[in-house]
Amino acid sequence: MASTAPLPEVRIFGLILAGGEGRRPGSADKALLLLGGATLLDRTVGRFSPQVEKLALSANGDPSRFIGFGGPVLADESDDRLGPMAGILAGLEWMAALGGTHLATVAVDTPFVPCDLVPHLLMAAEKTEGFAIAESQGRIHPTCALWPVRFRKPIRAALEGGERRIGRWAEAEGAARAYFDDRPVDPFLNINTPDDLANASALLEAAEPRL
Repeated sequence: MASTAPLPEVRIFGLILAGGEGRRPGSADKALLLLGGATLLDRTVGRFSPQVEKLALSANGDPSRFIGFGGPVLADESDDRLGPMAGILAGLEWMAALGGTHLATVAVDTPFVPCDLVPHLLMAAEKTEGFAIAESQGRIHPTCALWPVRFRKPIRAALEGGERRIGRWAEAEGAARAYFDDRPVDPFLNINTPDDLANASALLEAAEPRL
């Protein structure tokens, strides 16, 4: 009887993208805005952390403001504010040093991120060697995605070539899409303005305890 080679171990690490300056909601740091008595960061950690082996935060500036996070805070390699693509690269480098095979990412301003995000991304990525992005309401959400460790060099090359739009790059690379229902709330609703925060608060109150 022929022997069967063991399947490679899948080790999924997580990264919360919080590198933006949060100017649109005012001067507040987006990650530390309160929603339903908890910060956006705490809400995202609570939903996302159980799905990954290790969790890091992508954020520039003084890391001490996230002293309660409990994990590493990764700054971009460059001070040029290159957007989430640079944060993903930093996360992939961190993960690679620890033996991770895939990096799952979420944005800190999506407080309703699915509690089953990673399994769905992993299932969708079976035919794309571990690469998938989330979709809802006919829109992709490239900051909520699964990135294989082999993307370190391609993403670095893209950044050096002037690419900044992670969604455009991901689609060009053939990312699979993992579809998520938008009921009772779009799980990728993001917070960009005070009105968005007020809307999210109303949705949270109306949908509890389902969220």
